[in-house]
Amino acid sequence: MAQVPKYYIVEASALPTIFLKVAEAKRLLQTGEASTVNEAACMTGISRSAFYKYRDAVLPFQNMMHGRVVTFQFLLQDQKGQLASLLQLFTEHKTNIQTINSIIPNNGSAVVTISAETMDTTISLEELLGLFAQLPGVIKAEILAG
Repeated sequence: MAQVPKYYIVEASALPTIFLKVAEAKRLLQTGEASTVNEAACMTGISRSAFYKYRDAVLPFQNMMHGRVVTFQFLLQDQKGQLASLLQLFTEHKTNIQTINSIIPNNGSAVVTISAETMDTTISLEELLGLFAQLPGVIKAEILAG
């Protein structure tokens, strides 16, 4: 009986270099910067056999989440317009909101959970989280599930 694969989310700096190079080679092929596996392998300094060995096992986080419903959690300062600013960023980047849940503010902050469909999102989830974190009044922004 075949073993069911296990998946982990690992920060890039903890990965062996070969995985990062395979991910880069896949990106080069997907964007058209490289037209063949051989070209992508040469550009990233790996062998074709290493590319083929790991290509199905390495997938950038934002690609895994693209087109799925992702649940975001925010800790916001309790100020007028905070939620509106957050929702505006979702709209600007074509992320379709499915649900919004908010807990009554306590000690000047509120927890807001937003589930959104990411099929048409125009930037990576990492970039989107970065934009959320830069908004004034956002104390914390993270992905809970996807």
